[in-house]
Amino acid sequence: MKWSVQQLIAFKQKGMHIDESVDMSKVKELDREIREITPVRVTGDAYFTKQAVTFQLEISGTMTLPCARTLNDVEYPFSINATEMFQLDEWATFEEDDEVHELENDTVDLMPYVQERILLEKPMRVFSDKDEGPAPASGKGWERVDKDEETTEKVDPRLKELEKFFHKE
Repeated sequence: MKWSVQQLIAFKQKGMHIDESVDMSKVKELDREIREITPVRVTGDAYFTKQAVTFQLEISGTMTLPCARTLNDVEYPFSINATEMFQLDEWATFEEDDEVHELENDTVDLMPYVQERILLEKPMRVFSDKDEGPAPASGKGWERVDKDEETTEKVDPRLKELEKFFHKE
């Protein structure tokens, strides 16, 4: 998904449609919480003006993330609508609030922007439907308690003597 300015100008008259499946495994190196990512499907169209090219994209795929509670793998499907605008004419002027990307070496490369959108779409935490996972149920000085379990008050043996002051006889 990389084009030179001359290639884009050739598509100007007939239009340009994108429908590609790309390998985005590089995002696993950038964000260690992403355990796996399927090939990402990028579809969309390019719209040309005299000074810029605008890509209307839909980015979809599935990433595998750890469950916040049990550390089980959770598949998180995503579908992102994105608009990316690239400046074709170096002397062009745009509105102040337009986010326009400048060209590097007279080429338009969508991959870094697709990668950025995927990283922005990643949720802070996900939860698995499975109750058990690789996380232990207890450890030194702590124990995992489920909401469904009935909670009983356990009295610290050091405070057992104080309990008699609260009982009326």
